[in-house]
Amino acid sequence: MTDQYEFLTKDNISKYLSSKKVFANLIDANSLVEFKEVGDGNLNLVFIMKDSAGKGIVLKQALPYVRLVGPDWPMTPTRARIEAETTIIHAKYAQDLVPEIYDYDPERFIIAMEDLSDHVVWRGALNLGLRFDGVAGPLGKYVANTAFGTSVFSLGQEQHKLEIARAINPGLCLITEDLVFTEPYFENGRNSVLPSNEKDAQELANDKDMVHEIGLLKYKFMTAGESLIHGDLHTGSAMIKCEDKKVAESVKAIDSEFSFYGPIGFDLGALVANYTIAAARACALGNVEQMHWALSLGEQTWVAFEKEFRKLWPTRVDKRVFTDQLLEDLIKTWREDTLGYAGAKMARRIVGLAKTSDIETLEPNVREGAARAVLLIARKTTKERAQDKSWATLAKEAAEIIQKTVTK
Repeated sequence: MTDQYEFLTKDNISKYLSSKKVFANLIDANSLVEFKEVGDGNLNLVFIMKDSAGKGIVLKQALPYVRLVGPDWPMTPTRARIEAETTIIHAKYAQDLVPEIYDYDPERFIIAMEDLSDHVVWRGALNLGLRFDGVAGPLGKYVANTAFGTSVFSLGQEQHKLEIARAINPGLCLITEDLVFTEPYFENGRNSVLPSNEKDAQELANDKDMVHEIGLLKYKFMTAGESLIHGDLHTGSAMIKCEDKKVAESVKAIDSEFSFYGPIGFDLGALVANYTIAAARACALGNVEQMHWALSLGEQTWVAFEKEFRKLWPTRVDKRVFTDQLLEDLIKTWREDTLGYAGAKMARRIVGLAKTSDIETLEPNVREGAARAVLLIARKTTKERAQDKSWATLAKEAAEIIQKTVTK
């Protein structure tokens, strides 16, 4: 049984490190001077250890249930294997943008990886009103390189299909299918909003055009095995290092346990959604300049993605019918998907389970308007995703909604 294994604790972690030769040169298990449990996410245990020489390591252990809820929501811990394998594969195409994996323990579902304690979680920095440039673009580049590298254009027909089979991840895909695409529109008891936002949530669920678009997006999420996507890419799964407090010198995409072969636009949309949520928070706190900056990040990510994918396109393995015109059509489709998934992710973060600290840590008197603004932008963005609007226009429209709604 996968639920019958020992969990890591402060009392047994030194023994665990000593038991595996792979750690011998990475950290001195007998001279640990720092120990932190930093698993503030929804699923796992995460420990950071440092020894007396300053060497560090991170151990991440998957629990047999959703940590946010507890044993009442069981979940296979083999998701740790998916994360370890995906990170290693993504490192082939974007090595500087993911943490190094040292080891994976399939018996206790533990990933040992690079210590990123000199980095900070980007969401936390955004919540503090900090403005780091040089993050949104590299994340777009990360999506492009990993998307192309794991696609049929790079792998060829046979290897692509084998990789789809290897990376199947039904348990965590089901979470996304439920929490992102279904429950915000068909209540099952896990949704929650402020009483003053109940009308907004009901209007979302009653929006037939929105539900139709969400159905199309969910179908594509479930059936389009385009590339090995991260599956949960957002400002909370990006670690950044910024010495001068202005431009990030290191960006790392972490926590890819939701990874599977899915639609390329999903990861891009998740990023755009979280930029919008960060913008709503900034405006709610009176920082309009920060709001406009956050809304400009979507264009930065998309431009970097498109530029990098176009640069890789000439290396595709089959040029017979995969023509340059096909790429133009794909780019157009992926942009529409990006906007559609952005709206879906915005809505779920306001109405559904597992919200964002950007909104939830606001005082209720300003949280109400920020949440309402995000839901209005979600509906507009998804329903109008096929319209040929510039990124500047999209940012302007979002800013107008936020300012009008938050300050009401």
